[in-house]
Amino acid sequence: MKESEEITEEERELIYDWNQRNERRGIDGEIILNDETLRDGLQSPSVRDPTMDEKVEILHLMAGIGIKSADIGYAGASERTRKDVETLAREIVNHRLPIAPNCAARTHPSDIQPVIDISQKVGIPIQAAVFIGSSPIRQYAEGWDLDFLLRATESAITLAKKAGLPVMYVTEDTTRAHPKTLRMLYRTAINYGAENICLADTVGHATPWGVRQLVGFIQRLVKETNPKVVIDWHGHRDRGLDIINTLTAIEAGARRVHACALGIGERVGNTPMDLLMVNLKLLGWWDGNISLLPRYVEAVSRATGVPIPSNYAVFGRDAFRTATGVHASAVIKAKKKKHRWVEDRVYTGVPPSLFGLQNEIEIGPMSGESNVIYWLESRGYFSDPDVVRRITEMAKSSRTILTEDQILSVISDREDIKKQIE
Repeated sequence: MKESEEITEEERELIYDWNQRNERRGIDGEIILNDETLRDGLQSPSVRDPTMDEKVEILHLMAGIGIKSADIGYAGASERTRKDVETLAREIVNHRLPIAPNCAARTHPSDIQPVIDISQKVGIPIQAAVFIGSSPIRQYAEGWDLDFLLRATESAITLAKKAGLPVMYVTEDTTRAHPKTLRMLYRTAINYGAENICLADTVGHATPWGVRQLVGFIQRLVKETNPKVVIDWHGHRDRGLDIINTLTAIEAGARRVHACALGIGERVGNTPMDLLMVNLKLLGWWDGNISLLPRYVEAVSRATGVPIPSNYAVFGRDAFRTATGVHASAVIKAKKKKHRWVEDRVYTGVPPSLFGLQNEIEIGPMSGESNVIYWLESRGYFSDPDVVRRITEMAKSSRTILTEDQILSVISDREDIKKQIE
């Protein structure tokens, strides 16, 4: 059920949502999420390549949260990656996972042929995600010209299609490529049978208004050439605009968007799949099972050795914790109204109950007595005024959040306020 459908009219009046006031209504078609964690995400110089068991676990979690498309590896990179791709493809077949696999490949036979071989061996269509640089600076560095790009595009797609593979054609560095070049490359790709064309912000150059201009331009091209072709968006986070750029791409007409768990990927990473899902859910644009997202994020963090920062949105340790007096007071007052919807939103923009969580109130140097009273009473202790005062004074003189042992040390000699389990 979509978040918007759970809101009563009375609750809706409690929040004036500017996000919905100028929202484009009626986005055409389903939004498909393409998970790049097990390929593009592993290009990060700081990650550990997960074991095969860990990759299988992550693949199953993708299916559980509603991922319908995933890059399962770069089969042409090495014999080990080829075996990994084959294993993941078999997992999809054997467990009937509702995920359409794709596999990255340069526009070169040595990259495409392994995808063909695995697809035929396992018995499942694997989309060949063939990529080639498109920007003037990339062409200059590589010594390529447009004729070379067109020939490589034609031969790569022809090889994949002849073997019965679906094709996604990816122009690297699309956001810095010339319109005339993109027009010729994408028209060629579509005419030779590409079902998806992917706009890649390979170096995280784009701004939201640039994304809107680019996707609009490509959307018009697709309508002229073959309206059935799907536009993909692949964003990086070099300027920190990854999520807003992806949302803008969707609004402008992209229907499949790429992301990685925790935003892992080359340099500073890709659009984070987990936070993208949260935003899509709250906007009412997507209806996947986000209750499994904490498990997905934790599994990827454990498998890759990438820690989740305490202040990471939604899934960090501090996402739903507060020790600030004013904030805690508002949450406590909302709790007393016994209205979970209000408690979930009075001091947070993301409802913790969507993930089976709740707001946590701690005691620290910025806390007031209300924090202490709540902490005690929520654990079954009487909030004796003298004890509340002493704990508050301890917190005010501390430089960090008080630990449970520190708090309990204040009441250890007070039998009259000991925890009342019954």
